[in-house]
Amino acid sequence: MGQRKDIDGSASVPTFYGKELRWKREEAGLTLTQLVEGSFYGPSHLSEIERGERRMPAELAEHVDKVLGTDGFFRRCCEDVRKAKRRGHASYFERVLEAEKHAETIEEWCPTLIPGLLQTDAYARAVVRSAHPLAPDDEVEEKVSARMARARLFEGDHRTPEYWAILPESLLRQPILPPVQAAEQLERIAALAKGRRIVPQILPWNRAPHPLMLGTAMIMTFPDAPPLVYTEAQYSGDTLDDPALVKQYRKAYDRLRAAALPPEASLARIEQAAEDDRNGKQRD
Repeated sequence: MGQRKDIDGSASVPTFYGKELRWKREEAGLTLTQLVEGSFYGPSHLSEIERGERRMPAELAEHVDKVLGTDGFFRRCCEDVRKAKRRGHASYFERVLEAEKHAETIEEWCPTLIPGLLQTDAYARAVVRSAHPLAPDDEVEEKVSARMARARLFEGDHRTPEYWAILPESLLRQPILPPVQAAEQLERIAALAKGRRIVPQILPWNRAPHPLMLGTAMIMTFPDAPPLVYTEAQYSGDTLDDPALVKQYRKAYDRLRAAALPPEASLARIEQAAEDDRNGKQRD
């Protein structure tokens, strides 16, 4: 059995409470399995909470307080942890922040912007500033940093979700950034595709009416939980778990994928657009 890795409780609010949870559990002489017995959660879920990787649901916190006799400590701390984990993000995005880390597949469509998981810091900054034109610089940078932290989902050697993004061709011509920064944004997408981290598809600008024309969709599946769909407007978002609605979005996304270019042709079009930006070439 390998040596257990210690938890740095100073790293963040979630790791602080995770370390406290492990200390209280071990002080009581309980294993992970023994502590979750009688709840609807498994030991692996609790282990991720102890490492600060997952928030503690309120009902599990109440169970832990009861078993450990901690007088409501962990239930009271739930909201602190939730706020810390979503810092830089809107409250309605909280469920997505956790879900995407544990997803088996993520399929995304956004008709007006490059999805957040694929954005460079320059692109994210431009988008945040457009939505909050009067916000202080430090508030903007907090939101940008939070978005860049999400993008680390595709870094390292750990298991990543199978991520599929359908991008309207208009995004390749979108004048959000100066040419060099625009090229860097497209090159990031191309690099992730060539590194077998994501699969992008381009929906040509002259396609006939197609599914999901009226809004965004982020469809997530999990190895041990029902699928979710997240949709978003300018200042609001909604996470859907109703099976009938999820099924409708699933079918619509499949039809949208069929209308898009194949992955190889899509990658070639992204790389050509990046090269045009690098060379300062005007694109139609």
